Amino acid sequence: MVNYMFQSTQNSRIKLVFLVVCIIFAIIVIRVFYVQVIEYNELNNLAEDLWSRNLPVGADRGRILDRNGEVIAGNVTTSTLILVPAQIIDKEKVAEDLASILNVSKEEMTKHVDKKTSIERVHPEGRNLSYEISEKINDLGYDGVYLVKETKRDYIYSEALSHVIGYVGIDNQGLSGLELMYEEYLTGKDGSIKYYSDGKGKKLSIPEVYVSPVNGSDITLTIDLNLQLALENELTNAEKKYNTEGAIGIIMNPKTGEILAMSSRPTFNPAFYQNYSIETINRNLAIWSSFEPGSTFKILTLAAAINEGKVNLFEEHYYDSGSIKVASSTLHCWKHKGHGDETFLQVVENSCNPGFVVMGQRLGKETLFEYINKFGFGTKTGIDLNGEAKGIIFNLDRVGPVELATTAFGQGVSVTAMQQVQAVSSIINNGNMFTPYVVSKIIDASGNVIKEVKPTLKKENLISEESSSLVRYALESVVANGSGHNAYVEGYRIGGKTGTAQKVGADGRYMVGNYILSFIGFMPANDPEYVVYIALDGAKGVTQYGGTASAPIAKAMFESIINLYELKPDPEGMPKEYTWYETKYITMSDLRGKTLEEAKKLLTGLTVEYSGNGQTIIETNPEAGTRIKEGSAVKLLLN
Repeated sequence: MVNYMFQSTQNSRIKLVFLVVCIIFAIIVIRVFYVQVIEYNELNNLAEDLWSRNLPVGADRGRILDRNGEVIAGNVTTSTLILVPAQIIDKEKVAEDLASILNVSKEEMTKHVDKKTSIERVHPEGRNLSYEISEKINDLGYDGVYLVKETKRDYIYSEALSHVIGYVGIDNQGLSGLELMYEEYLTGKDGSIKYYSDGKGKKLSIPEVYVSPVNGSDITLTIDLNLQLALENELTNAEKKYNTEGAIGIIMNPKTGEILAMSSRPTFNPAFYQNYSIETINRNLAIWSSFEPGSTFKILTLAAAINEGKVNLFEEHYYDSGSIKVASSTLHCWKHKGHGDETFLQVVENSCNPGFVVMGQRLGKETLFEYINKFGFGTKTGIDLNGEAKGIIFNLDRVGPVELATTAFGQGVSVTAMQQVQAVSSIINNGNMFTPYVVSKIIDASGNVIKEVKPTLKKENLISEESSSLVRYALESVVANGSGHNAYVEGYRIGGKTGTAQKVGADGRYMVGNYILSFIGFMPANDPEYVVYIALDGAKGVTQYGGTASAPIAKAMFESIINLYELKPDPEGMPKEYTWYETKYITMSDLRGKTLEEAKKLLTGLTVEYSGNGQTIIETNPEAGTRIKEGSAVKLLLN
C-alpha cells in the first residue's frame, strides 16, 4: 500500500514537471516566433540604426511658373558640408584646412570637428557652397568629410513679382507670400545616402544605400511673365523719374479674375531679403495699402446712377460754376472756374466733381452705399494672397449730406487697389464679378495635376448689360475726349478714368501737395479682356493729376498687351480729340478711282508722292483705313 502511494506521488510529480517543461518550451517557441516574425522588422531596424548612418540628400523645392510654363522661381544645386567626427583621423589638420577654405577661424571649425555626435552639419558656413569651394573640399580626400547635395532657391528675375512670390529662409522654408502659403506643396521629401559603421563610428566596407529624394510640387500662376516684366520696367522708370514714395500696378482679366501682372514699389530681391526692412518685404501694397481713391471711384457712382435711371448721359445738362454748396460746406471742382454748361457725358469726360455730387444726391445715401457694399468695398476680395486689407467705408448712420457728396467723387473712403480693380472689372463685365486669383494649378513631381483652380463667379447681374455698356461708352469717351487722353492708343478702343487723391497725414489732415495719382482703364472698350490699374504715391516734379503721370504708364502697358498678344486695330473706336501739342493721326481715305487732283484735296496734312503717267489712282501706300501720323508721306500709283 505504501509503495503504491509512493509510486502514485512520483508519477504526479513527473507529470507536473513535464507539464511545466512543456509550458516553458511553448513560451519559448511563441516568444521566438514573435521576435522572429512579428517584431522582426522593428527589431531589425533598431539594430540597423545602431550601426547605420544617413547622410541627407536635399530634395528640390517645387518651382513657381508663369501661365506659359516659364520658370520664375527655380532652384540651383549646391553642396552642404557634413562631418562624421569619429571617422576623422587628424582632426587638427582637417579643422585647419576646412577653416582656410571656408574663410572661418580654426577655433570655430574645431568645434565642429570635435563635436560628440555621429553626424555634424556645418552650419551656416558649410551651407550652399559654390562649385569652386566644393571642389577644393572634395580634393582634400579626408575621411569623415562629406559633401551632400542641397538646393538653393533661385529667383531668376530678381525683384520681379517679389511681393507675390515671397521668399524662403536658409533651410528653404517659405517665410512669406506664395512660398509660405503653399509650403506644404512646394516642400519635397529629402533622400539620403546610408552607410554602415562600427561601434566606434568607423565606416564599414558594406555597400552604401541611396534613397532618392522626392521633389516638391510645381505651382503654375496666372501671371504672364512677359507682361509682368513690362510692368516692372514701367514702375521702375516711374519711381526714378518722379522720385515716388510708392507705386502700384495690376493687370487682370475681368472675365475670369486671373491676375496677369502685379507689382508694387518699394520692391525687394527675395534672394537677399535680409537687406530690406520688414515693411518693404512683407507689404504687398496692391492688396495691403488702403487709401482714398479719388476720381477712379466715380466709376461706381456713374454705374449706380445709370443703373438706377438717375441720369441721362446724352440729353441732360449740368452747369458747373466751379463749386457746389452742400449743407454748410462748399465743394470745389478741380477746374477753378468750372466747366460751364455740359452734358452728363461731359461731366464724366471732365471728371467734374460737382456733377458727380449731383449724381450722388439723386441716388441718396442708402442706394449709393448699397452699391458700394455689393461691389466689394469694405470687404476683402478673397484673392489667394496673404496680407489683404479690407479698407474703410463710412457707417451709414454717420453719413450726412457732406459725406454722401464727397463719397460720390471718391473722397472720405479708403479702398485698396485690388478692390478697385475687382469693382471696375465687374462693372464693365456686364455686372459679373469674379474672384481675383494668381495660382491656377499645382503639379506634383510625377507630372500629375493635384489641384486646379477655375474662375469663380462671385456675384452676377450687379448692374444690367445695358448699364454696363453705357459705362464702357462713357469711359471710352473719357480716354478719347476727356481727362484720360494720355492713355489713348491710336486705332484701339480703350476706356478708363483718372484719379487724383490728396493724401491724409498721420494727424488726420489732408497733406499739402502730396497726392496719389492713378488711372484705371480697360481694353477693348466694347468687350474688355484686360483691366490695367496704375497708382503713383507722392510723385514729384510732375503736374499733380492722374492723367498726367499715371495714364501714360497705363498707355505703355496697353501697348505691351497689343504687342504681346498681337491684337488687331478696331476701326470702330472713338477718334481722339487732339490738343495742339499732341501728334495727330489721319485715317487714310480710299482713293482708288479718284483723280490726282481729287486725292490731293483729301490728303491735306500729308505729303503726297506719286508715280505713273495717268490721272487715275489704282493703288495707295498705305492702304485705305490705315491711321497715319500727320505729315507722313503717302505714295500713289497712277494708271
